[in-house]
Amino acid sequence: MVCIYCNGETDVINSRPQKRLNQIWRRRKCQDCTAVFSTHERASYEDGWRVEAANGSLTPFLKNKLFLSLHTSCAHRTQAIEDATALTNTVISLLRTQNSQGLIEANSIVLTIQEVLNNFDKAAAVHYQAFHPL
Repeated sequence: MVCIYCNGETDVINSRPQKRLNQIWRRRKCQDCTAVFSTHERASYEDGWRVEAANGSLTPFLKNKLFLSLHTSCAHRTQAIEDATALTNTVISLLRTQNSQGLIEANSIVLTIQEVLNNFDKAAAVHYQAFHPL
């Protein structure tokens, strides 16, 4: 990676995985100007995962689509955006453990979301199930 200040080469001087956020935090130091800055690296699931619908068609996995459906279900909550963000990260973590080939069935996503919402907020789970039946 290049330095954000002078475009020089950088070295990683510290690195830590952040499992909860599905990302890696890195502290970098520029070889030229000696500036120190942090980066956050995360996987792009849109490029690697495909969703298989019941009819067999394949579409790319869209994190924003997942977030919007969870936000809609949590709209009654006072911190709907924060809750939907955390729920999105939780669902992706669970899907990552179920997925080894980059192909996820749409029903598997719905079941995972329903399980997470049932544990989080029953009203949100009922709302989600009304719009996403199996």
